[in-house]
Amino acid sequence: MFGPPGAGKGTQAKNLEKKLNNFQLSTGDMLRDEINKNTEIGKKIINNMNEGKFVDDEIVNKLMKRVIFDPQKKNKLIFDGYPRAIDQAKNLDLLLAESNQKIDFIFFLNVNKDVIIKRIEKRKLLEKRSDDDLDTILRRYDAYMATTKPVLDYYSSHKNYHEIDGSLEINQITRKIEEILKV
Repeated sequence: MFGPPGAGKGTQAKNLEKKLNNFQLSTGDMLRDEINKNTEIGKKIINNMNEGKFVDDEIVNKLMKRVIFDPQKKNKLIFDGYPRAIDQAKNLDLLLAESNQKIDFIFFLNVNKDVIIKRIEKRKLLEKRSDDDLDTILRRYDAYMATTKPVLDYYSSHKNYHEIDGSLEINQITRKIEEILKV
């Protein structure tokens, strides 16, 4: 599940997690968990996030490997916002090959900056997330679009790559995804 910050990746991944009895693998949630536990990794993460940067691939790949090789989650993962860079995509390909898994569907929720701003302002009030500062989000949006464009190009030739208008209402996006998945 791809899309800039505030595109609705997490919402759609959670919907699929429930509907398919799968596991949402959100790098954002994993990173926030490290921050909340105040680990050394968490301290590095918060510095990157506060500067509007992405977290180092090495950290993200290490956290991903733990989950991908979890036997209870084999072939039941929904990647939420991962991979965000070509190196992460290549690492994911290797990890999936090593664990005898594959990607079945790729969704890109394409949303423009104006819609993102409105959503983030609403989410900040509702969820009170520390990473929802408007300036930070705008830097993350620009970084996401610049960094993730090559990843989208990398996956766009995949037969199960689907771009969805992420500015639609949540239930409309959910219906489009479920139609594609035939669930």
